[in-house]
Amino acid sequence: MGALEYLSNFFSVTSSRSTSRNRRKPLQTVEIKVKMDCDGCERRVKNSVKYMKGVKTVEVNRKQSKVTVSGNIDPNKVLKNVKSTGKRAEFWPYIPYNLVSYPYATQAYDKRAPAGHVKNVVQAVSVHNTTDEQMAHLFSDDNPNACSIM
Repeated sequence: MGALEYLSNFFSVTSSRSTSRNRRKPLQTVEIKVKMDCDGCERRVKNSVKYMKGVKTVEVNRKQSKVTVSGNIDPNKVLKNVKSTGKRAEFWPYIPYNLVSYPYATQAYDKRAPAGHVKNVVQAVSVHNTTDEQMAHLFSDDNPNACSIM
């Protein structure tokens, strides 16, 4: 073992102190619903988030009233900056209907949703997740295909 290797074991290159200021926010995508009527509205909304620290990309879809921001950002700060333009904004409430068990339930269906999307709400019908629930459902009276061993 060389002298440099021996001495390097006593010194640490990394700092043992970790502060919350030095931590980077995770890379994420934030989708916001905001009504934009003209080019001026679109430009104002885009510029409100474009120069934020950590923003990588900003995409505006005026037809869907949707702004997509990607980067190392805080979603609440993005929403706050969009609201500072004077527009009413909220997080994107829609998901594709093929990802929902019952897309046309009364709370999920929204006629203002873009084509192929429904509101992202908690479904009223429970989905059996655990194996115990699945096994109990096999012999349940509520299941029309249940095994009827007597």
